[in-house]
Amino acid sequence: MQKVYKSLVLLLISGLVSSFAYSQDTTITSVEADLINIFNQKAPKKYKIASVKVVGNSYFDENLLISIANLSPGDEVTIPGGDNFAKAITKLWAQNYFDSVAIYLTGLHGTSIDVEIDVRERPRLSKFYFKGARKGESDDLSSKTGLVPGHVVTENMRRSAVEAITKFYAEKGYQNAQVKVEQRRDTVVNNNSLVLTFVIDKGSKVHINNINIASTVVPENTLKHQLKDTKEQSRLTLFPPHDQGGFVKTQPYTFRDYLDDKGFLTYSKTKQLFRPYVRINYFSSSKFNEKKYADDKEKLIGYLNSVGYRDAVIDRDTIYRNDTTFRNSKSGLNIDIKVTEGHKYYFGNITWRGNSKYPDSILTLVMGIHKGDIYDLDLLNKKLGKGGPPEGGDISGLYQDDGYLFFRTEAVETAVYNDTIDFEIRMIEGPQAIWKNIRITGNDKTKEYVIRRELRTIPGEKFSRQLLVRSQRELAQLNFFNQEKINPDIVPNPDDGTVDVTWRLEEKSSDQLELSAGFGGTIGLTGTLGITFNNFSARNLFKKEGWDPLPMGDGQKLSLRVQSNGAAFRSYNMSFTEPWLGGKKRNSLTFSIYDTKYANAYDPVTGTYTSAAANNSYIRTTGVSVNLGRQLKWPDDFFSLVTGVNYTRYKLVNYYINQVSLPNFNNGFANDFNFKVSLQRNSVDNPLFPRSGSNFLLSLQLTPPYSLIDPNVVHKANPYELIEYHKWRFTSEWYVPLGKPHGEDRNKQFVLKMAAKFGFLGRYNSALQISPFGRFQLGDAGLSNQYALLGYDIISQRGYPVYQTSDPKVNPDQSSATQYFTMFNKYTMELRYPLSLNPSSTIYAEAFYEAANGWYDFKDYNPFKLRRSVGLGMRFFLPMFGLLGFDYGIGLDRITPGTGIKDASRFTFMLGFEPE
Repeated sequence: MQKVYKSLVLLLISGLVSSFAYSQDTTITSVEADLINIFNQKAPKKYKIASVKVVGNSYFDENLLISIANLSPGDEVTIPGGDNFAKAITKLWAQNYFDSVAIYLTGLHGTSIDVEIDVRERPRLSKFYFKGARKGESDDLSSKTGLVPGHVVTENMRRSAVEAITKFYAEKGYQNAQVKVEQRRDTVVNNNSLVLTFVIDKGSKVHINNINIASTVVPENTLKHQLKDTKEQSRLTLFPPHDQGGFVKTQPYTFRDYLDDKGFLTYSKTKQLFRPYVRINYFSSSKFNEKKYADDKEKLIGYLNSVGYRDAVIDRDTIYRNDTTFRNSKSGLNIDIKVTEGHKYYFGNITWRGNSKYPDSILTLVMGIHKGDIYDLDLLNKKLGKGGPPEGGDISGLYQDDGYLFFRTEAVETAVYNDTIDFEIRMIEGPQAIWKNIRITGNDKTKEYVIRRELRTIPGEKFSRQLLVRSQRELAQLNFFNQEKINPDIVPNPDDGTVDVTWRLEEKSSDQLELSAGFGGTIGLTGTLGITFNNFSARNLFKKEGWDPLPMGDGQKLSLRVQSNGAAFRSYNMSFTEPWLGGKKRNSLTFSIYDTKYANAYDPVTGTYTSAAANNSYIRTTGVSVNLGRQLKWPDDFFSLVTGVNYTRYKLVNYYINQVSLPNFNNGFANDFNFKVSLQRNSVDNPLFPRSGSNFLLSLQLTPPYSLIDPNVVHKANPYELIEYHKWRFTSEWYVPLGKPHGEDRNKQFVLKMAAKFGFLGRYNSALQISPFGRFQLGDAGLSNQYALLGYDIISQRGYPVYQTSDPKVNPDQSSATQYFTMFNKYTMELRYPLSLNPSSTIYAEAFYEAANGWYDFKDYNPFKLRRSVGLGMRFFLPMFGLLGFDYGIGLDRITPGTGIKDASRFTFMLGFEPE
């Protein structure tokens, strides 16, 4: 039988006529009669499919489409009356890849037929553009719209992209953004490819001109303050707009009202008078966002509930534009809100039921709510442990810290009379739970025993929420894991009274590399090579299988550093720390050794830096120190005690420092052998970006009193051969989170750091001057290390250079010289905000205020006479390079008549560590 091409035979299948494409060429007269008559036969007849062919497809594999259609050679179909072809078309159509699907019968061979599936593929996306968007916006939109070249273009794709674009701009304040879609064929690729252009008309940003809140009880400004993300636009004008169109009618606060109320005596009345003319909201956005506005209305009601108005509701609110002509009327909105507070309620009697562990008096004391306090259901729930801080301090924490994991409470109103509500707290204490299975996952490099020794969740001991939080802190302090993802997975087992916990960890790189190199024409090769392994394994150092690629995982710290500046300077440093000496207790051992040489290597004869000149005039500092740390149990286990022995030898060969620091001492040796003891309490939650906790450090460093043992020391030719002093240091730091976390990220919140530092260097014998070694240098960025030259402690102050003086009492030759003080004070306040807390980069911005000064003796000491500075800074913690810091500071006391801020400001940076 001859094949019939281009002859479409309509498959008349009952109930599906409308779903098939139908086409018939009536001009063709050579169509086989038998092929057409199979649809006109009176009785259905079964036919076997001889072949199946797909035409019209270019992207899809023919066998794939035949498989989807479920039509294969050898299948039997009934004509007329069968539904095989109907199902095939339905399945292909459901893929949403085709504009049309049709089935042709192209041949009849007895009881066998040839089938042709004709599809018309929908066009595919070739390219897409955003017209009217900036480069950065286009990059953001590319990911938000979900457009992918090569995907089928559907109406749903266009609609979703347009919705994503309008939502994107609405969040940026463009509430009236309009988007049109233009399309054209991409003939370069093929005729079935489309280029989509989204023409964007952002319009004007929609800002909020005025917010009017009608309330009979709470002041309007107090309620406006609760709208955290819905703020009014800043304003400075002599002609404030008059709102028309809203339903809240506010009476203007006139100057006569201001005088009658004696408003000039109060800040709030003065602010109310000037508010229509002057409004400063520079630190908050006035863009209108519908979603944030809805959230803010809930916060408004939540605030009213928290001050006793539990029946408070928003009766009505509206958003409208000013009817009057105003320069911002095209882009400005007004919001009117009417609030009904209802009665103000107070707590009445609170009784306890079901408690056997603790008496009513203890529970009432811990909860801290008494009869007559303003009603606040949210506060009550927090005090019971529902939504309270993980650190405890509530009723739930009281029980759960003693093992009562299955503890439950329910606050039930028992009476409401007048404005008072009585509560009964119904409790189910349950059994005490114990830790059962403690699992650890995600530690690919760190040995499991290193993690387990930090955990306070020990199998067989009672469950404690406080110890759970403490374990989380200790793991964060290791700095081996992503601190933001250290979250225990707790699984209670009520059947046997136990609890399992899985510590899911995500390791991060904590090693640091410092590498720099250069070449100067006269200096020679300069550079620095430093590397710090923060999770080192000394026991695998000589085991080949332990190198992967380095011996890691035992929690030890190894630091190596080499620095050179040609013949003029070189330095070697090495330190090693074992945090758990012996492996059973938190006793740390730190050993360090260093050797530094500064030289006058310039040869004026040759005009170059030479080794011969360097060996003829230099100061060399060699030192070694051993420190043993121990965690204390009293007053609490946040305390630690560190004792150490340090020895430093200074060798001077024809090296003149200055007459102030070392008078008449250019050659010889100075030896500093001292003992140091430090008492520290550190409860900081995170080493990189602390959000809570404090750090206190008190240290005493002292040498043997040589001059008291042997009075002849005073009369020696070299009074510095045996250095003697006693040095006291005190440091205190607090970290306080401010407000609630911003946005969806619970960790994005401001943190206030406050710090106070004090140092004092004293002497045993008044016949000797105070040691020139180990003093305090103040000012600048503090990049030099404390072993430089005379071993002084560097105390930085942003916005100031290193303190210098020409005072003849201090500097006899009256030349400008660096001051090395015997005592100092420094106070710091920093407001920090995290920009990124990813393990790959921790970044935060800060604004700071510092005040510091130094003195030579107690006669001049005045802790309130300080040099002040303010400024802004950024901190970057990168895994391989450690800390990078940039600060712009303004020394307030450097501003004098005739000078500007530019002359009093300094831009400084830091590398590797945060200076004191």
